[in-house]
Amino acid sequence: MKPRIAFIPGDPNGIGPELSAKLLSRADNVGRADVVVYADPAVIAAGEHVAGEKALVSAIPAPGRATLHALSLGGAAVITPGRATEEGGRAVLASLAAAVDAAKRGEVQGIVFAPLNKHALRLAGMEHEDELRWMAERLGVDGFTSEFNVTGDLWTSRVTSHVPLREVADAISGEGVIDAVRIVHRYLAASGIAAPRIAVAALNPHAGDGGSLGREEIDVIAPAVEAVRCEGIDARGPLPSDTVFVAARRGDYDAVVSMYHDQGQIAMKLMGFDRGVTLHGGLPVPVATCASGTAFDIVGRGIANVEGLQAAFDLATRIAARGLARAA
Repeated sequence: MKPRIAFIPGDPNGIGPELSAKLLSRADNVGRADVVVYADPAVIAAGEHVAGEKALVSAIPAPGRATLHALSLGGAAVITPGRATEEGGRAVLASLAAAVDAAKRGEVQGIVFAPLNKHALRLAGMEHEDELRWMAERLGVDGFTSEFNVTGDLWTSRVTSHVPLREVADAISGEGVIDAVRIVHRYLAASGIAAPRIAVAALNPHAGDGGSLGREEIDVIAPAVEAVRCEGIDARGPLPSDTVFVAARRGDYDAVVSMYHDQGQIAMKLMGFDRGVTLHGGLPVPVATCASGTAFDIVGRGIANVEGLQAAFDLATRIAARGLARAA
């Protein structure tokens, strides 16, 4: 079944507009989903100019074209390439709000956005830890949410996310580990993996070395892993974090649950930065973006790689379509 996907071109001052033009110029993308673009037309035009490609977007719904839901967000005046600005952050929040509200009304089954800039969002007034928590509040979600990072067939989820490193150990709980395992298991199944295999990373070096390098593995992580195994989830751990991704890359696991942001992100980006996807889990619809950032240093050069955003679009569309099929 053909899902309706909301698309947002991201921060107007980064590579998002360029990537958007490249993604939306591909006929297959606007053919297998009903794409609705929430954007200021000036941002789309700027992206087309840099990319040298014409997006298949029209103001009136038409076969083989995405539909532009035009937003008045300041036009060309909001575009200051290569800078994180309050105006850019406000434009992103406004377009995100329009797409999230459409999802809340049941008008779209998924959301894909090009890279945004968290500093710009905070300049614009976002007080949340990140855009995931901002969207969760707007959608009325009060359950566990997690960012997944996906590179090829390998996924990660996190027990903690955008928090200072000095606060990580205190933020890890058995309930948090259980939630992080459960949610990635659920989304792996939703993406088409029948029996997900999940590795749970340790927090301390050498998985704590029997308690001599920390007791989080013994007191918190191992009991949580046993609890989810009793639910029928194929989870293993805690496993030393300096080798768990070696086994995962080999194909031993479908996902790794990391304890904190960089524990998983460094490994995943080394394995495939240009193909990486960030999926926001725990929301009513799949929300995905590429794992790369706004790349202010290469804005305007036309060299931004679209394959990560393409992978994000593919994943969100696949999960949304499977959800429609299950509901039918």
